[in-house]
Amino acid sequence: MPNSSPSLTPPLEVPFDRFGRQWRDCREALSAAFEAVGASGRYVLGREVSAFEGALARFWGLRHGVGVGSGLDALEIALRALGCRAGDPVLTTPVSAFATTLAILKIGAVPVFAAIGPGGLIDLDDCERILQERPDIRFFLPVHLYGHSLDLDRLASLRDRYELLIVEDCAQAIGARWNGRMAGSVGKIAAVSFYPTKNLGAMGDGGAILTDESALANLASQHRDYGRTATHNHARIGSNSRLDELQAALLLRAGLPKLEEWNRARRRMAAAYRSAFRNPEVRLPCPPAASESVWHLFPVLVAAGRKPAFLEHLRRRGIETGEHYPVAIFDQPAISALPFEAASRDAARQFCASEVSLPLHPYLSESEIDRVAEAVNRWEPDPCSR
Repeated sequence: MPNSSPSLTPPLEVPFDRFGRQWRDCREALSAAFEAVGASGRYVLGREVSAFEGALARFWGLRHGVGVGSGLDALEIALRALGCRAGDPVLTTPVSAFATTLAILKIGAVPVFAAIGPGGLIDLDDCERILQERPDIRFFLPVHLYGHSLDLDRLASLRDRYELLIVEDCAQAIGARWNGRMAGSVGKIAAVSFYPTKNLGAMGDGGAILTDESALANLASQHRDYGRTATHNHARIGSNSRLDELQAALLLRAGLPKLEEWNRARRRMAAAYRSAFRNPEVRLPCPPAASESVWHLFPVLVAAGRKPAFLEHLRRRGIETGEHYPVAIFDQPAISALPFEAASRDAARQFCASEVSLPLHPYLSESEIDRVAEAVNRWEPDPCSR
């Protein structure tokens, strides 16, 4: 006999994402993209990929775009194109999606984790300290986390003073700027992801490499396509990481034309959250002062011991949350037996234990934003918890 007792799980009234609303808004353009690819008869590295690569490069203000299979592949291929090899130390952050570090590990290179700042982004002061102590570090993989731009002036200074080869991880920050300058314009290469939750998301996996240098674009194009320089001519050991023709068409025809509108909506929602929150137990990490952020995520911080209660409080009110990221990368089991360096660990661990991501998507309504803000403001933590 079926269980007729009421569910103990409340209805999900404010989901983390609103893809159904996005589909209804973009359905006509998405359907036209599918028709265009189907009619073309070219399903791999065709006109849609080429057109999207060009449009994305123009949006970025760079000369070349190379579409690949995922954001992870974009990072790995970028590092390989710059000459990163097994054993090379790569300076990076311990708070990011695991793909940032995985790209380094897949090459056999060695992650060197810097400390993070109070907002979760890599601490460029600590990066300088490490670079002063480690003149052997040539590669730097910083992340523009949560949609915030790192200080590009400082990043450029580190690049020049320490002769760094930089790949900027812009997976969460497409369209973010620093004093008007696009994030991803300081390094040799910018890498981006089109995972569906990203500000510019596909309907599946995808990624791209952006660069001003023709030689690097050519190397990346070879790496993504079996190391091929011409039909049946393979100059290097490559991989199969080609941006799908259909995904490129969807991004070109439906996503990219909406990107700036979506980013403006994210900024409005982030501003609404920040003005509405009044709970002293919920801290708001501030983006860098000159960052024109695109708010891929909206992180807040609560005392580590009170985080489970905060998550449960929101769940009971039908609000879906995320954690980005609950475990610092240097504590991930997958790398415990691999070589890496992490001198400063406390700040990253504390941040990871405290961070909660609230719903933020261009298609959230004002009433949903208000509902989240009200729930946050009504939370009263147990005074005995820490």
